[in-house]
Order: sequence, then structure tokens, then C-alpha cells
Amino acid sequence: MLKRLSIKENLQNNANPRRNKLGKIKPYFYIINHNKDEESLCQMEMKYLFNKIPKIKHFFSYHYVDPSRSPFIKQCISIIYTGNTLEDILSQMKADNLSYERFKVSYINYGDETLHLEERRKIEFQIGMNIEGEADLRSPEILLAVIKVHGKWIFGEYKANEFNWQYHNRKPYSYSNGLGVRVSRAIVNIAVANNLKSTVVDPCCGVGTVVLEALDMGINIKGWEINPLIAENAKKNLQYFDYENVITNGDMHNIQEKFDVSIVDLPYGLFSPTTLKEQVDIMKTARRISDKIVILSHEDLDEYLISSGFKIIDKCDVSKGKFKRYVNICV
Repeated sequence: MLKRLSIKENLQNNANPRRNKLGKIKPYFYIINHNKDEESLCQMEMKYLFNKIPKIKHFFSYHYVDPSRSPFIKQCISIIYTGNTLEDILSQMKADNLSYERFKVSYINYGDETLHLEERRKIEFQIGMNIEGEADLRSPEILLAVIKVHGKWIFGEYKANEFNWQYHNRKPYSYSNGLGVRVSRAIVNIAVANNLKSTVVDPCCGVGTVVLEALDMGINIKGWEINPLIAENAKKNLQYFDYENVITNGDMHNIQEKFDVSIVDLPYGLFSPTTLKEQVDIMKTARRISDKIVILSHEDLDEYLISSGFKIIDKCDVSKGKFKRYVNICV
């Protein structure tokens, strides 16, 4: 039986495709979802995680990403068998004497291939009866799934997004116009792509939402916040979730360390006036202390980025009602 990796182990190992239970290299099948306002952000996250932009809300990849890492990946199947019919799947299982202990099989309703409960249970029973070993419907050690997509049957080991990161919405301190947890998590994924050993800095970290998401993924990140009250609230947010304190109350322009990437949600004067010059100075300092910068702004700052010597290598936007943020990846 395959060892079930923890989320942290999956995140550390996801740069390499894994072999399935039978030792064969097979692709993974992913299902994603997003609302209209997040479509551009989702596409950018998929681009940096999988080097592709899906045209529809499912795709195949030889690259593994734990679904719980992303706000947009809902489900993943590590493919063992595919077939044109359910009988094709069953015959392959029989030929390989497929075996698991304490397993559970689920039929995944998706798209136009949805079935009623009675039909799903019948399929699950048929598959379960052709697996050597004992099923455990209450406390399974391994989840298996079968799905029918565009007339093709897919069977394999199943992993769903556990959404544990949504607990960060309960942090004690936040403000309404700050980055949300979902956006912050996607931005971190875009910033580090699949280099989970990247060193990251959030030099205008506010109450630490981006820092929380990075720490949850085991990423080496530090945050700076110039406002002492907000910095203290950021520290309390981290403490609330038992993360180590990586927040410094200080001026980002005094940072001497060098990082792989900066994530900068530019201040826009909600609590104190922020001039364009101050914003440009923040961007220039971020460039000095990091090799790559992910910049979020409430205005299109392309002109100022380019005139300041930045090269924009990618961009998207994300909306929250009438509140729009522009996201630029710069070097």
C-alpha cells in the first residue's frame, strides 16, 4: 500500500511527477473552479503551477500539486486506469490484481456526466468488489475515485482540497479592503511557482494575510510593517494560528537582506496619505531587496513601472465588487 504523504511532504515533493501504485507514470486529473472576478487570477496561478492555462475547468498534468495548496484546485485524481467503458476499468483491475487495505471508492459527479445516487452506489460497489483487500467506508486510509468525463472513464487515487486554510478568515485582526485569504494564497503560489524553497518578503505586510498563507505552505517568508499598531496586530494574527513571529515593525527601506521574491500590495492611502512618489519608492526598494517582484495596485501603474526600469513579465487583475487590483510580475 502506498504511503500517504502529509500536505507538507506533498508541497515539498511536488516538483517531481510520482509513479502510481503500479509503478507507471500516469498523468493527474485536476478539477478547478473560480468565479468570474477571479478568472484571470486563477489562470495565472495555473500558469505558474502547471505551465499551462486551462481553457476549461479540468485538465491533465504530469505535475503534482496538492489541491489544498490552491484556492482554485478542487479535486485531483492520480490516474491508475482509463477506459472507454466501466468494463474497461474493471478488466484492468482484475488483470493487475489491484489491492488496497481500508479503502473507499467514490464516484465523482462532474459536468454533464452526473449520475443519480443509486447509479453511483452501484458503480462504487462494482469497483470495490474487484479490489483485493478490505473496504472501510467510515475511516478509510486511502480514497479512490472514478469519474466519467466526455465519455472517458478515469480511475485512481483521490485527493480533495481540504480548505483548512479558510480558517485564516477567522484571524483576530483584518480590514475590509485588505487582500483576502483566497487572493493571498494564489498570489503566494504565483510568486514562488514550484520553488517552495524560495525566500520571500512582504515589505508592506499589513495584518499579515500574505505571510499567513506562505507560512501555511511551509515557505520561508518575512514581513515588514511600518505602522506599529498594525505590525502588532499582524504578530497577534500569526500567534493565533501558532506560527512563529516573522513580522518586523520597521521601515522597508531599511531592509538589508536579499530575497528571491517580494510580494507588494502597494499602500493606497486608506489609513494615511500615500503619494505616487512613495509608491514608486516602495517598488524600487522591493527591486533592490529581491530578484522578482509581484506588485498589486489599485491603479494601472505600467507607465511608472517601465519608466522606473522594471520589466513586466506577466500581469492579471482581480476584483472584489467594484474594488479592482492589478497584479504585475516584474523583474
